[in-house]
Amino acid sequence: MTKLSVELQRYFFDEKRTAKVTLGDIIDLAGERIFGFLLVILSLPSALPIPAPGYSIPFGILLFLLAIQLIVGSQTPWLPQSWLNRSISLDKVQGILKSGIPWLQKIELISCPRLSYICTSLVGRIVIGCAIALMAISMMIPIPGTNTLPAIGIFVTGFGLLDDDGIISLGGLVLCLMGATLSGMILVFGSEVVKGGIELIKNFLTET
Repeated sequence: MTKLSVELQRYFFDEKRTAKVTLGDIIDLAGERIFGFLLVILSLPSALPIPAPGYSIPFGILLFLLAIQLIVGSQTPWLPQSWLNRSISLDKVQGILKSGIPWLQKIELISCPRLSYICTSLVGRIVIGCAIALMAISMMIPIPGTNTLPAIGIFVTGFGLLDDDGIISLGGLVLCLMGATLSGMILVFGSEVVKGGIELIKNFLTET
């Protein structure tokens, strides 16, 4: 199976495209790995070190829908046709992918089918679906600091689903747990207090 980074490079950079693309166009690249593909693509803008603004809420809604479908055991995802037909500027997509493809390539170097039952069993997909649902909700909270780490957790977990790599998906679930903890702390104590605490820990570790 062709690597995702290669497919994205070919489709969005090597071949000629119109000035607008739709989510449906992007989904056509997925083939059999549709769930993992969608989780990776929809979480990527918010998971980047410099997130693209404006995507967390609409993509968070779509990610939540996908998570519910994983929980109920769907094998083929459903998304509203209006969302599939919504156009996105090719320049914006290329800008995101220029930053995202190198990260994809790094994960692809270590990705292979391992502990596949985590990704393919009903229990495993329910656990993954619940984690992604919580992270999607966190992505939609309009408070700074509550979307990047949850999006990274979804991104890594979804990448594990692409290759049925249970180890990578487990790593993604750990990131989801960290994202849930961070979002909870921000909601309880406020983003400035949490950021201050993180800086204190960083300074302590640097000095020691």
